[in-house]
Amino acid sequence: MPALVASDLDRTLIYSAAALALTMPDARAPRLLCVEVHESRPLSYMTETAAQLLTDLGDTAVFVPTTTRTRKQYLRINLPGPAPTYAICANGGHILVDGVSDPDWHAQVCARLADQCAPLAEVQEHLLRAADPVWVRKHRVADDLFAYLVVERELLDEDWVKELAVWAENRGWTVSLQGRKIYAVPKPLTKSAAMREVARRTGADLTLAAGDSLLDADLLLAADRGWRPGHGELADSDWTAPAIRALPERGVLAGERILRELLRAAAAGPGRFA
Repeated sequence: MPALVASDLDRTLIYSAAALALTMPDARAPRLLCVEVHESRPLSYMTETAAQLLTDLGDTAVFVPTTTRTRKQYLRINLPGPAPTYAICANGGHILVDGVSDPDWHAQVCARLADQCAPLAEVQEHLLRAADPVWVRKHRVADDLFAYLVVERELLDEDWVKELAVWAENRGWTVSLQGRKIYAVPKPLTKSAAMREVARRTGADLTLAAGDSLLDADLLLAADRGWRPGHGELADSDWTAPAIRALPERGVLAGERILRELLRAAAAGPGRFA
């Protein structure tokens, strides 16, 4: 059976203009391919080399984009290579099959959330009350599953984020700071559970994963092997595990390296990791 590759997208395989600054001076920047346009503005990029690697990966493995983005936000992306049959959106809240959410999976997720953690309304109300309008630019709810804030990072009080994480932990939620967004996500809402379900459906006997944030940690641990770039929440905390490879590359070039590693491992198959 082909390997299943579940990879985060933003700041793992694709990069906004702001995230490109992690890479190198403009004069040495690689050629880029725009993979997302919204309201007539280009938003996300990958290198042309990464685009070819992703095309090769799609021909070799079952590639499953695995993102915290909502369904609508994910569907704006135009990735190179074969169109993925499966995608995981809203941090595991939706499994898309040929672009359409599987209603049975979504119902199972909603039932788990109702049983195991505080309701979204309570968390949303706390964010509205506690966040400082000096640095908050937007309050958002994603697919009625979790909440996030868009902030001015240079004005953000990071001690407030730590306090929010403690408050959320006591209610069965996780907090993640990614670029200009602070996510509050229910603990039972995981990318790993959705990946396991897609692996079951496809019969994959090898699972590979990549990601850069705290919300990717469970995905990386659930896979047979995982990779993280040299930037992001996981790198900032030196997070690792026995089956995880921490790569030194940062920014858009990390996307190239991750795809090379995934392609090599998928082609080698189970038990033949280089």
